[in-house]
Amino acid sequence: MSGRTSRLGRLRRVIPESRAGRPAPDPRAARPEGRGARPRRRGAQPKVVALGGGRGLSASLAALRRITGDLTAVVTVADDGGSSGRLREELGVLPPGDLRKALAALCGDDDWGQTWARVIQHRFTSKGELHDHAVGNLLIVALWEQLGDHVQALDLVGKLLGAHGRVLPMSAVPLELQALVKGHDPERPDEVDTVRGQATVALTPGEVQSVHLVPPDPPAVPEAVEAVLDADWVVLGPGSWFSSVIPHLLVPDLLDALITTKARRVLSLNLAPQPGETEGFSPQRHLEVLGRHAPKLALDVVLADEAAVPDRDVLTEAAKRFGAAVELAPVARRDGTPRHDPELLAAAYDRIFRMHGRIGPWR
Repeated sequence: MSGRTSRLGRLRRVIPESRAGRPAPDPRAARPEGRGARPRRRGAQPKVVALGGGRGLSASLAALRRITGDLTAVVTVADDGGSSGRLREELGVLPPGDLRKALAALCGDDDWGQTWARVIQHRFTSKGELHDHAVGNLLIVALWEQLGDHVQALDLVGKLLGAHGRVLPMSAVPLELQALVKGHDPERPDEVDTVRGQATVALTPGEVQSVHLVPPDPPAVPEAVEAVLDADWVVLGPGSWFSSVIPHLLVPDLLDALITTKARRVLSLNLAPQPGETEGFSPQRHLEVLGRHAPKLALDVVLADEAAVPDRDVLTEAAKRFGAAVELAPVARRDGTPRHDPELLAAAYDRIFRMHGRIGPWR
């Protein structure tokens, strides 16, 4: 037995099974024949895969875990800011921040889940090197170094937290996001410049024309591809459009899985344009840029907050180019902030899964 396997066994034994929740699926297990088209017995829960990063993905996961126990998050790994950027630069690891946020969103509402969610999100405040590092980032990186395996380490953290789902990186190599931006320099409004780094792209002045990844054509994590192919529903968005949503479409194997899967696909739009990368974007403009990056991608449903869509007919025409129907629902918090309400978003997803699914009610 290798040293790495021994360490994994010891670590798993110290986590109480009663707190572990549903065990993560074995990625080596064979997938049943006829994926996507196979009948699912009445009453079974849908297999859902959610793709994104940051707060947008966290909002989607907090909603989805309320309606299914078979949930996988596939997370961007291009972050280069804050604690994640420092760990990435110093240790050459994947940026752990968006992975940590996804794990926190999957924690339960009981005392165990909420305590661990607060712990892994806790940031140190000091005048030294630990300042602003998140506990969860350090825990994830420590397990990566101990086990030498990104997926096993994240599964183990999820087991410790009692996470209601699984978290996977979209690629096993750290990625750099680059954008072509028109008018990045206000003194040269018609010129196009290359802006580098996810943190910079997210707040860039000017108009983002397109984004790409470095290295180009990065390898996808096999378990992420497998999850998309085996899903009943794939949820893309909400989130930072160019820096959290579109990057998934720039990983060739993952894009191929999104195109060929027999799962239904729902695109969840943001509540409002984001300062910087999508300043002034209409809901249909979000669809247009998505289509430019992945012209072969089809969708089944486009979900938007009813108050964020000034013209449903225009959005409906844009969605038709993807083969999608438009579903409008109140999904925003009632305090007026541009944040999703997990209960309202859960209700919207549940209705979509029931109305647009291939079989009868899930429960």
